[in-house]
Formats: sequence, structure tokens, C-alpha cells
Amino acid sequence: MAEIINETNEEQLTEKLVKLNRVAKVVKGGRRFSFSALMVVGDKNGHVGVGFGKANEVSEAIRKGVEKAKKNIVTINLKGNTIPHEVEGKFKSGTVILKPASPGTGIIAGGPVRAVVELAGIKDILSKSLGTSNALNIVKATMEGLTRLMNLGHILEIRGKTAKELFG
Repeated sequence: MAEIINETNEEQLTEKLVKLNRVAKVVKGGRRFSFSALMVVGDKNGHVGVGFGKANEVSEAIRKGVEKAKKNIVTINLKGNTIPHEVEGKFKSGTVILKPASPGTGIIAGGPVRAVVELAGIKDILSKSLGTSNALNIVKATMEGLTRLMNLGHILEIRGKTAKELFG
């Protein structure tokens, strides 16, 4: 499984704005605007994080989102340029199916899923998002699916076996 890490170099992280939302609160003097920003950060080498920032200014909302995303960076198990196996991630009403793809396929994914897998360093993947089209739920479902990825070493460790015992 994925664990939260903090030792990723700050200089290597790439930031991406997935969704910027403006909300208005009507008060006596008129409308008060507030902004929320859904941010994804990653080093394109198996580390990715998601953050959601809210503020009265766009730049402040983005800064808060990046700050929160850096705190939530997780390590993803990769197999070359793709994922080791098919996985389904769920968050509330959003479901994302992620499938490994052969080299040269590219990233076949919608906007929110594409942002996460690009910054995770995945170059070949097939995906389908089902249920909601809410960007926050889709991104969190994608992250949930990616954190559930396991490689052979992890499975052997769980079972208490060696590769020789398993494959003969």
C-alpha cells in the first residue's frame, strides 16, 4: 500500500490546477466572492498529492491548495511507465477504473484523472470515470485507486513467501 512521504524534494514537484471555482455570498452591500482551487502536485516519478484550498483571492486559494497537496503526497507502485494491475477507486459517488496499457498507448483519461496520473509519472494507462463528474470526487477516487496498487514484492511480503516458493 502507499504511505505518506515528506522527503520528496520541493524543487522537483510540479503543480497543476485541476479546478478553480468561484462562489458568491450575497450580503447587504452586494456580492462577496470566494474561490476554491483543487490542486495536484507530483514529481512524475511515483509521488503525487492532492490539495483543496479556499480563500477570498485566486492566488491565495491556489497557494493553500498546493500547501495541502504537498502534505498529502503518497508513493505509487509503478511497473515501468504503467501500473502493475487493473484497479478500481471509489470516493462517494465517483468511481474510476484504471487499467495498465502497453507501451506507446499514452494517457487515455479525462481531465481530473489525467492531471493525477501525469504528475504521478504514469505514461501509459487506460481509464474510465463512472458516476459523478465532480472533479474533487473523481480526483479522490483516482488517488484511492492508485494507493491500492500493489507490486509483486509487496504481495510476497504479505503472504510471507519468497519468489522461488511462489513460482517454483
